[in-house]
Amino acid sequence: MTYPVHLALGPLVLPVHLLLEVLAYTIGYRLYQHLRTRTTDPISDEHRLWIFVGCAAGALLGSRLLGLLEHPELLRHPPGGWLHYFTNKTIVGGLLGGLIGVELTKKRLGITASSGDLMVFPILLAMGIGRLGCHLAGLEDGTFGTATTLPWGINFGDGILRHPTNLYEIGWLGLLGAALWLLERRGPLPDGWRFRLFMVGYLLFRLLVEFLKPTPAPSGWGLTAIQWACVAGLGYYGWLWINGRKGDNPSSNVFKVHSIH
Repeated sequence: MTYPVHLALGPLVLPVHLLLEVLAYTIGYRLYQHLRTRTTDPISDEHRLWIFVGCAAGALLGSRLLGLLEHPELLRHPPGGWLHYFTNKTIVGGLLGGLIGVELTKKRLGITASSGDLMVFPILLAMGIGRLGCHLAGLEDGTFGTATTLPWGINFGDGILRHPTNLYEIGWLGLLGAALWLLERRGPLPDGWRFRLFMVGYLLFRLLVEFLKPTPAPSGWGLTAIQWACVAGLGYYGWLWINGRKGDNPSSNVFKVHSIH
């Protein structure tokens, strides 16, 4: 296989990465709609719409901001001019920014029920499809791994065998989804815990896999911006778990559940 991969339709050449990104959003949303028809959702359609708006706004801002912080040395003199500030994006920033946007929206609307549980499997599926597009984009996407001598190293076009970190992520997303599904077959999780476990699992993976990527940590930072964001996210969920344990009682909201039938 030659990277990057493009789809040729006569004289028209389409980037597979873009096509898979669009497909990821489309299929992920269709799965969400399907699951919602089979689920007792305590959140109304109107409130769901506002939550989506808050999520999209937070995800857009968080993704762009963290993407820029990956290379802070370029902020004062961006390559390619001002467009640089709008072209960088990261999944970790999108997830954490979206989380903040959702929580602020829910607080404004007075919603206490979890809104993220229903989104976990659609997000996992969409991210897996999107990461396949990142992989097929090769070096153009900038998410490839460092050089490796392992037998599954891939040459993305520069003659160097590299860690296929996008394939690692697809595999992890599949394992994470299977683990959550098997866990819930044993019994329903407390309200909000499917999303919490998904976020913890993904942030932990990204914290570790970033060590296999060639992006260096800025001077004096110790870790990359993405890794520090993962640490912050894991710290937040650790804080939620500790506080949940302190308030553990049969009538606590954390033990109210709604499951997929």
